[in-house]
Amino acid sequence: MEDEIRAEFRKNNFVLVEEEAIIQKCVTFCINYDLSPSDLVSSWDLYSINRLLELIVSDAHMDAFRQQLESEQKQAIIDKEQGLHSYTDVTMVINDEHEDAKEVVPTSPIVQKAVSLESFDITPVTNGKMHSLGKPLELVTPFGQRKDKFVVHSTLNNLPTVHEVKKEHDEENSDDDVIKRVQPIKRCSLEVLSSKPESGCRYMHDRIEDKFNYLEDRIMKYSEALVASQLFDELVDPSVASQKAIFSVGMICCEEEGRLKEKPIMLQSSVEHSGGQRVRLELQKLAQLSIFPGQVVGVEGHNPSGHCLIATKIVDYVPFSVPDDDNNRLTKRQAVDQDNKPADPSDILSDDITSDLSLIIASGPFTTTDNLFFEPLSDLLAYAQRKQPQLLVLLGPFIDSEHPEIKKGTLNKTYDELFRLEVLKRLQDYVEYMGTAARVILVPSVRDAHHDHVFPQPAFNINLADIHNQITCITNPGIISANKVKVGCCSVDVLKHLSTDLVSRGIKNRMNTLTNHLLSQRSFYPLYPPAEDTPVDLSLAPEAFQMSVIPDILIVPSDLTQFVKVLSLEGTSEVKCICVNPGRLAKGEGGGHFVELNFHGSPDSSSASVIRI
Repeated sequence: MEDEIRAEFRKNNFVLVEEEAIIQKCVTFCINYDLSPSDLVSSWDLYSINRLLELIVSDAHMDAFRQQLESEQKQAIIDKEQGLHSYTDVTMVINDEHEDAKEVVPTSPIVQKAVSLESFDITPVTNGKMHSLGKPLELVTPFGQRKDKFVVHSTLNNLPTVHEVKKEHDEENSDDDVIKRVQPIKRCSLEVLSSKPESGCRYMHDRIEDKFNYLEDRIMKYSEALVASQLFDELVDPSVASQKAIFSVGMICCEEEGRLKEKPIMLQSSVEHSGGQRVRLELQKLAQLSIFPGQVVGVEGHNPSGHCLIATKIVDYVPFSVPDDDNNRLTKRQAVDQDNKPADPSDILSDDITSDLSLIIASGPFTTTDNLFFEPLSDLLAYAQRKQPQLLVLLGPFIDSEHPEIKKGTLNKTYDELFRLEVLKRLQDYVEYMGTAARVILVPSVRDAHHDHVFPQPAFNINLADIHNQITCITNPGIISANKVKVGCCSVDVLKHLSTDLVSRGIKNRMNTLTNHLLSQRSFYPLYPPAEDTPVDLSLAPEAFQMSVIPDILIVPSDLTQFVKVLSLEGTSEVKCICVNPGRLAKGEGGGHFVELNFHGSPDSSSASVIRI
């Protein structure tokens, strides 16, 4: 086992300091937590990314790493127990005089009346010692009782206007102060640049032909872009023996099932150039690389035997050319002014619109795991009411299928009713309070229990009487343009999926590299085959996954460490993009993070803050 652990670390390019001590501890971890060497190294990979460590494994981090393994094991046991179905309702009865004497008393199921939308109140109602949703007040999370609610976690370009916000007692009881803080904001223009797949689309019927066409189309588009740039030699078949240096384009593939390993790696070329043949790719001569399965790359090298292409250079980006997005403006009326409603005069695009935009960005879950009160969402909306953003971007899951209460299946209302009562009602109250200038963007998630379980995912069909078109639903993934600022959104954790299958060498900042891969591949989800828990339907993917334009702001929520970064596209220093991982608004029984961003003309002059709630 020691040799296997040592080999796994070396395959993933990790350097062991105090090697013997680390290996001995890793052997203990494998035995105690029933892990294979590859699973252990995968867990360390995730640990190092979250803590922004380099590829050096130090003995000083072993204790913290052990705590993470313990936490993962406990969470796995909890998830397994929550999957059990209970046929009786269990009520916790607590004696006020004896706190330690707690009994679990089985009772008969109680039939509760359905709550209507008109009678719903955002504030949890108490009745005696019981909460409106049936929990004793002693068991209600103290989430909503904390005073220091919003603390700046990190900033981009030293944001001057965002600071630590503390909710004081006098503010809670003073409505006049809240009214005085509310200043009129200017309504932003809005158009949807991508609207595929459409609502009601047919899925779970993708054929092998659809998968083949999708992958072949990606290789061909990449090949055409490289040829059009005139920066590289003519493309040739990489599987033909040749003593001369050649240049080929193909897709990185695994020779066997499982994670991508540096040996062996295969390159699959297009049908046009090689009949779809695969050839083994040798990468030993490269001092720096970062590849993953499904990545389309250009390879410069030679193949003396016809069986192995020895690479001397890898081109993993498309030469940039600015697309003309004037045609995308035609989608505005269908996307924003639905049902032939009269458009707001401020929505009409003109040359006077400046590329300034204020946003608050948050990703679900929007409630803590111990209840369905949606307290983090209420606090986020209260913060947004004070800060007055032009755009509030919310990415799912909203009704999280992984929530313990939902997994138990003991709710007395449907998932759609829960979404409308707990989420949409709050958002309606928010836009009514803010006025017609405020806008909300909703992006679904494959973890939403009330929506289609497919990726790419159609937009929510909420059918609200929204006469000012303030709440807009877009697809997952999707691109919008607000005040000429293009914003791309994808709620699937693509960064985490890429980090699991990435093979890298000589890379200093892995988080930047992961995000850059999305921009370089011009795809919201370039990984193939996809992660096991991601229901990808490739018959819907060609238009939905492709980035028709390079967004100014790319939002990719992930379980990895939250960040806001300005990245330059490969091959150019002029085109830049702000990449945002807002984290999760709720983490377990506590609060998480969200992002406040002010875009001013370009990424370099913009500012942002990651705020802990």
